[in-house]
Amino acid sequence: MQAVSPPPCSWPSTLRARKRFGQHFLHDRAIITRILNAFDPRPGQAIVEIGPGLGALTLPLLERIDSLDVVEIDRDAIRELRSRVPADRTLRIHEGDVLQFDVARLRRGPEPLRLVGNLPYNISTPLLFHLLSMREHIADMHFMLQKEVVDRMAAAPNSAAYGRLTVMLAPWVKVEPLFEIGPGAFRPPPQVTSSVVRLIPHVHTPFPIADHGKFARIVAAAFAQRRKTLRNALRAVVPEDVIRQAGIDPGARGETLTPAAFAELASLAPENPSADSGR
Repeated sequence: MQAVSPPPCSWPSTLRARKRFGQHFLHDRAIITRILNAFDPRPGQAIVEIGPGLGALTLPLLERIDSLDVVEIDRDAIRELRSRVPADRTLRIHEGDVLQFDVARLRRGPEPLRLVGNLPYNISTPLLFHLLSMREHIADMHFMLQKEVVDRMAAAPNSAAYGRLTVMLAPWVKVEPLFEIGPGAFRPPPQVTSSVVRLIPHVHTPFPIADHGKFARIVAAAFAQRRKTLRNALRAVVPEDVIRQAGIDPGARGETLTPAAFAELASLAPENPSADSGR
């Protein structure tokens, strides 16, 4: 395939980053290359970029593959992006809010989708769960996120970063932090450090969850006030005798439990526990 030299990663003075879209345009070529090398796109793969902006990743991607789907909400960015695409490449632009977009419909063959992008930090968590609702159509995801969020996604029990997000992701995806990116790689620079993370959906969940709603409620209650013991934090959702039945000390805190332990609690908890049950 003939290499295509993209235009410089410049930030046109006529197009400003919009706060409501959480835009920070990536421009550092070394970082872009590092992301693409980690992502390792191959011709023939079904690749979707989330939030291409001005094409900092899009154009180098199209040097390595000949067609690409992107989802973008900003009409001005879309016009700018169209003007930069080489004539011998196919770029399918889907205009809309990615939180409402059915990414699964972009799968056109037997191969699952590969997703990449610089996610808007202001919607990163709901967006992750929206995409994971279509995980059977996704092979992997490589995203730039706020470092603090990636730290929480990948945290181990008994660590300061471990919490609700860690546990809620654990049944569905393997989290692999790759490297950090400083604010200077973006225009305008964000006030936080960013990280690139690889997410690989589990083919089979590592532990069974019989009732997803109950699991979510128990996890939310356990971390609503981190200093509370499970006996007190889960009083309204899991009786103390059930906590003991699961082999867990009611005097422990939620941050000490593995995701699998939360799943075990959810499997044993009654549907409508009494607030005084087990006291």
